[in-house]
Amino acid sequence: MADRVAVTGATGVVGGAAARALLARGDEVVAVQRGGLSPELGPLGALERRADVAGSVDVLIEAFAGCQAVVHAAARVDITGAWEEYERINVMGTRRVIEAARRAGVARFVLISSPSVAHAGDPLIGAQAEPADPAHARGHYSRSKAMSEVVALADDDARMAVTILRPHLVWGPGDSQLTERIVDRARSGRLVTIGAGSALIDTTYIDNAGTAIAAAVERAALPQVRGRAFVVSNGEPRTVSEMLTRIARAAGAPGPSRSVPFPVARAGGQVLERLWERTGREGEPPVTAFLAEQLATAHWFDQRQTREALAWVPEVTIDEGLARLAAEMGGVAPPGGANRGL
Repeated sequence: MADRVAVTGATGVVGGAAARALLARGDEVVAVQRGGLSPELGPLGALERRADVAGSVDVLIEAFAGCQAVVHAAARVDITGAWEEYERINVMGTRRVIEAARRAGVARFVLISSPSVAHAGDPLIGAQAEPADPAHARGHYSRSKAMSEVVALADDDARMAVTILRPHLVWGPGDSQLTERIVDRARSGRLVTIGAGSALIDTTYIDNAGTAIAAAVERAALPQVRGRAFVVSNGEPRTVSEMLTRIARAAGAPGPSRSVPFPVARAGGQVLERLWERTGREGEPPVTAFLAEQLATAHWFDQRQTREALAWVPEVTIDEGLARLAAEMGGVAPPGGANRGL
């Protein structure tokens, strides 16, 4: 039986992927956002409701009317900015969305988060989805998302099941965050590796993120899913250098131009973060301490629990995803490392 599912942040990368996956399986999707409907989702049949997740609860209740489930993907994802904005949108906004969902009679709630909520800088090798740790999460984004997870899981009960999904490093055609940043830096000669670039990392092709979220919506009320967080990835760890090079080349751009020692990158990132926050400078700095850690530290995850609980497997491999990206952006998809299938 088809569900009516509200998706906040449906014009974003992950929210859009979720909306497309839900529509593809026959669900009715209500795209909830501040601005206009995505040009992709309208022709696919999504309904539009305008609401600000950090605004009126009553407006959100109206948007969620008749919905069996809510996917909350709206968030401030910038890597720099004032803490007050992250708190207002990611923490208080989640409180409002949960309150509205509960008052609208929604039975299943899926919060989209990030593995960074439980990452304190140490390598993650075959890791599980550890509890969110606001006290030690790095940076305003990670800390605010960790706090939002705590808020959401505290509201899981018999009337509304809450599940958290943490898609890791989502990329692919149409991605204006990770993919676009890599390509822009590659084209301008600013794409670098931190250290040797040999750290193994997990990534998630955009369509796989969408189907995983759709699976979570369907199964959120099951005992093995509700009240839990799950990391989502392709389960194909590759080196940082390989992924940067292959994504750049898929867009017809060169790979990393040079390497920066990790201590230098981290120290420089700390200085730039303080400068950007103190001056209110627009855009993002060339590097942050968190970004340096992510590019220099192994972080890949055991996907067995995620796949078993959600009855889901990624449909698009990294190699196939890179071929699709190359077809979209006019580059090439050179062969890469072996598929570890973890």
